[in-house]
Amino acid sequence: MPKILMFAGSARKASTNKQLAALVASTAKAAGAEVTLIDLKDFEMPIYDGDLEGDTGLPDNAKRLKQLFVEHDGLFIASPEYNSSFSPLLKNALDWISRPHTENEQPLWAYNGKVAALGSVAPGALGGLRGLVPLRMMLGNIGVTVIPNQVAISNGFTAFDDDGALKAEQQSLMLKAMIEQLILTTHAMTGSS
Repeated sequence: MPKILMFAGSARKASTNKQLAALVASTAKAAGAEVTLIDLKDFEMPIYDGDLEGDTGLPDNAKRLKQLFVEHDGLFIASPEYNSSFSPLLKNALDWISRPHTENEQPLWAYNGKVAALGSVAPGALGGLRGLVPLRMMLGNIGVTVIPNQVAISNGFTAFDDDGALKAEQQSLMLKAMIEQLILTTHAMTGSS
């Protein structure tokens, strides 16, 4: 089964998007995927700056995160919506790991051949859906295949039960369909077994 890297674009301890990433990770693992769940808070990096990159190269945490991307076939990103877009934390991480740091490295090496699924949780009725649009566009522009299925969980502060599962059956079914499509598409595109 494919190896899938999962994380949220939030550093907040009580983030509902971290809850979503954890739920997707456990569901995908139960479906047979090899899953690595990380916290971007463990990969602190300065705001991307070309002069800083020129002087000191990529920060060590950018190299560590980039290596995780390279080692996995697919991605799941639980992305909070910040003013109709995705978070600065997520954008900064994606920007840093897009930069080459070894001799003869192919452009966007960490993203080549990757398959991704997207999700979001928000307190409003749209569930963070607006923020997924620019994230989908950016990932597509750098060579990531983003599957059509996605989840946007509305009423986020009350969406999860005490065990971390989604309370609404329809949302749970959407989530399972997205995970199934992510696993199947990643397997088909990468030949993972």
